[in-house]
Amino acid sequence: MEFSPPLQPATLIQRYKRFLADVVTPAGETLTIHCPNTGAMTGCATPGDTVWYSTSENSKRKYPHTWELSQTQQGAFICVNTLRANTLTREAIAQNLLPELTGYNSLKSEVKYGAERSRIDFLLQADDRRNCYIEVKSVTLAEKANGFFPDAVTLRGQKHLRELMSVAANGDRAVILFAVLHSAVEHFSPARHIDEKYARLLNEAHHQGVEVLAYKAELSTRGLTLRLPLPFTL
Repeated sequence: MEFSPPLQPATLIQRYKRFLADVVTPAGETLTIHCPNTGAMTGCATPGDTVWYSTSENSKRKYPHTWELSQTQQGAFICVNTLRANTLTREAIAQNLLPELTGYNSLKSEVKYGAERSRIDFLLQADDRRNCYIEVKSVTLAEKANGFFPDAVTLRGQKHLRELMSVAANGDRAVILFAVLHSAVEHFSPARHIDEKYARLLNEAHHQGVEVLAYKAELSTRGLTLRLPLPFTL
C-alpha cells in the first residue's frame, strides 16, 4: 500500500488517553493527532521519536491527522496503526506474496464463526480445497532483533486461538499470521514473559494443526508491503 497524500513528520511530545498524541511539526506547530492503537505500544511511543502522520480529507473529523509510523532514534520504522496489518495481508494475498495462502478464488473478511462468537479476519475458499480461516496479529514489540506478541495480556487473543483449534479439529485450515510491522525485527516468538497463557495456547494450537506464519513488512514513509517470511520459535 502507498500513502497518499504523503506522510508528514513531527516529533512526539506524548501519547495519552490511548487514542491521542501531541506532536510538534518541523515548523513548530503543536498538533493533537489520532492514535489508532489500543495496545501498550512499548517502544513505539518514546517522547522525542519521529512520528509520521497521514491527513484525512474528511473535514468533519475532530482530529484529521492519524499516527501511522514511528521512527526511533536508532532509525527503525514501526507501523503503529493496527488497522494496517489486515490491509497489508489482504493486499499480499491478492498479489500472491504469501505462498502458503495462494490458490484460492474467494476472500471474505470479518466472517462470523466459532462457538465463542468470533469473527475471522479472512476466510479463503476454493472449490478444490479446504476452507482456510486466517487470524492476523500485528507485531510491534521488539527487543533487539526479536519481535514478540502480545505486548499485554490478551484474553481476546487467547479466545482466537481456541477458535482456530476448533476449526482445525473440524478439518478446515486454520492459520494465525503474525504481521511484523517493525523494521528491526528478524525473528518472532510469542511473548511468554508477558502473557504466558497465550504462549502456551499458541504452542498447543500449533501441535493441534493450526498453521503459524510470520511475515515482515517492508516499511517506509512512502508505503508498506507484507512479503518477507521470518523464522520463529514457539
